[in-house]
Formats: sequence, structure tokens, C-alpha cells
Amino acid sequence: MTAPEATLLHVESTHYPPLLLRHPGNPILTGKDWPYSINSVFNAGATLLPDGTTLLLCRVEDRRGLSHLCAARSRNGVDGWEIDREPTLMPSPQQYPEEIWGIEDPRITFVPELQQYVVTYTSYSRGGPGVSLALTKDFRSFERYGVIMPPDDKDTALLPRRINGYWALIHRPMTTLGAHMWISYSPDLRHWGRHRLMLEARRGAWWDANKIGLSPPPIETSRGWLVLYHGVRHTPSGCLYRLGLALFDLENPEKCLLRGDSWIFGPEAEYERHGDVDDVVFPCGYTINPDGDTINIYYGAADCSIALARASVRSLLDWLNAHGSCERRNRAEDL
Repeated sequence: MTAPEATLLHVESTHYPPLLLRHPGNPILTGKDWPYSINSVFNAGATLLPDGTTLLLCRVEDRRGLSHLCAARSRNGVDGWEIDREPTLMPSPQQYPEEIWGIEDPRITFVPELQQYVVTYTSYSRGGPGVSLALTKDFRSFERYGVIMPPDDKDTALLPRRINGYWALIHRPMTTLGAHMWISYSPDLRHWGRHRLMLEARRGAWWDANKIGLSPPPIETSRGWLVLYHGVRHTPSGCLYRLGLALFDLENPEKCLLRGDSWIFGPEAEYERHGDVDDVVFPCGYTINPDGDTINIYYGAADCSIALARASVRSLLDWLNAHGSCERRNRAEDL
């Protein structure tokens, strides 16, 4: 008699309507699609080009274990991908020694003031991962700024407009405080200061305890900057990467308005559960459809492929309004 009741309770407590819907054709890109020999492709930045083409700037890992970036273009953002025949952006350790062990995990922000795309990415140096930045108009040629945040730092994206006259960069340094999300400001994209703690990893048994980081660039909405972030849970069988939501003030983005308590998307499909790194969903980019609401989220799956999930910005905000907490945002250290 108690067993059926326990089973019913379990089903009711774990059933949530999905906010992100996986594309039935997933994964949409794998190493088999590549025009040259590689190990795997994953963690792609994304943007829409002026003609409506979706561009993914993919992290490609070669068979040495080092990564570079390669562009793939599609008219519909789902299939028919045209992939650059050669790497689009290669590490250049002679000029940029911080790239000696590869470049990884790009995020793309189109900046109207500059009329250029700003690409932030992880540069892997002897000292560990740092943050590098490059500008491009066409994803053919790049103006590299080099490292802008020294190791150990990653999971970064630029906001598309200045905040009170300054550029704002979200990133995830490893400090004595732990692996939390920070925001920093710059007058020129080269020199950064006013470093502020933005969102803390929780403690204990939470899904986002101990280690969090930005996933794709923030989404500007009328209610604030909508942020998808990843949390890493350490388990006896390895790390488990899931996604959560938070909302930040438009003109003071270091101020968290709402933070969801539960995760909204995690590894479930076979291509997400098993690969070079099991149990990973890791978005680095998105595009928004002409309706202004449908968001296409491109994510790395198990460090082996690129997959697509779709969501509604309105639904994400509604969920956060219903399931987010204001009071907990400033006392994560107590959790």
C-alpha cells in the first residue's frame, strides 16, 4: 500500500513541462559532417547574418586534443550546413602565447555601435584558461585583441551595448571565493576594471552548487537581461551539467532580480548522456526568430556534437516569475 503512494509522489514531484524542446533531427552537426579530419565538434557560438543566414562558430577539437574555431552556415539554422573547408580561426601561439593549447567555447555578440561582431573565447595557455577577444565583420578576417582576462577565467560574453558609458563583460574567474559569475567594465574593450560578483554558486546539494558559469550571451528583454547559466554537480560517476535561469537589471546588470531554484534543462538524450564527456549540455549561442520570441539554442552535447533546442522567451520569463526567488539571490552563501 505504501509502495504505490511513494511511486505516485515520485512521479508528481519530478514531472515538469519542458521549457526547451529538442529538435527531432538532433544532433544537427557531428564530426562526420566536417570537411577535414577532426575528433569532435561542440560548444558553438551563434548569430544571424544580415541575409538571415545562421552562422555557428564551432569549437572543433583535433586529434591532438587541441581546439580551434570553424564556421558553419545554414539558411534555416537546422540543416544544409556549409562548413568552412579549413579552420576559420586557428590558435596563433607565436603571436598570442596564451593560445598555445588551443582556443575554445566562443560566444558571439553583434554590437550595433561598432557594426561588428565581438567574439569572446577561451584561450588555453600554460597557466590555464583565460579570456580572449576578437572583432570581425564577416567571420573571414579577425582583429584579435589578445587575452583580456588572465587565467583562470572563462565562460564569457559581452553585452551588446554600453552600460553607463562602459562595455560590460560577464565571465567566470576561479578565485578563493569559488567558481562564480562576475561582471567587469571597460572604456575600450582592452582595459577592464570595476570587477563585481554577479551570481554565486550555491553550496551543499543544490544542482548549481560550487561551480556555475554563463552559457549563451544574455538576452535583452523589457524586464531585464535574461541569462541561461550552467551549473555543475559533482557526483561519484563524474560531473553533471545542467541549465538554469536568472534575470538581471537592464541598467545595473550586476543586480540579480530573479533566480530559478531548479534547473530547466539537463542531459537526457543518448547523444547528451554519452560521449567524450558524459552528461553535458552546454549552450554557447542562440538566435531569435523574426517573431521576437522563439529562441533557437545551440548547445554542445557530451563534447561530441552540436544539438538544437527551441524555447519561448516569454515562457522562460513566465517560468522565472513563477519559480524564481528574489530573497535568495543575495544569500547564496547561506545555501
